[in-house]
Amino acid sequence: MQSPASTATAGAAAPEGAAGGLPQFDLTTWPGQAAWFLIFFVIVLVLMARVFVPRIGGTIAAREDKITGDVAEARRMKEEADAQAAAAQADIAQARAQAMKLAADARARAQAEISAKLAEEEAKLAQTGAAAEARSAAAREAAMAHVGEIAGDAAAAIVQKLTGQAPSRAELASAGAA
Repeated sequence: MQSPASTATAGAAAPEGAAGGLPQFDLTTWPGQAAWFLIFFVIVLVLMARVFVPRIGGTIAAREDKITGDVAEARRMKEEADAQAAAAQADIAQARAQAMKLAADARARAQAEISAKLAEEEAKLAQTGAAAEARSAAAREAAMAHVGEIAGDAAAAIVQKLTGQAPSRAELASAGAA
């Protein structure tokens, strides 16, 4: 069963003067559509040529100029950084050379001080050695001076032990001379 609304639309015919079907395929409307298409196309073409393309072109040109400027600035900064790095390397080399010179000077001063102290200590040792040698010679002389006396005492002790009598000083002196 059909509803009353659907029967009303189904039974209604196309309005008068209109052919059935799609208007795009109706050849009588094509000249008007073509005219409106041309008008719209010309308006869009003029807007594109006069407004949008110059703006886009200007934006692209401005971007290219900015990129070119940024690249040039980066190159300038790189050259500046390279120059500063070279200057820093030169400063480092100079400081290293100066430090080496200071170290060599300090080493030479220390070596000179060590040589002076060594010479001073050797002089003290030589003086102490000479004093010890002199004391040793004095002790030897003193011992040699008493050797005759000690030998006489030993000979007297031996004679007394063997003979039972103590020898006289004259006997010891005559035995020491012989």
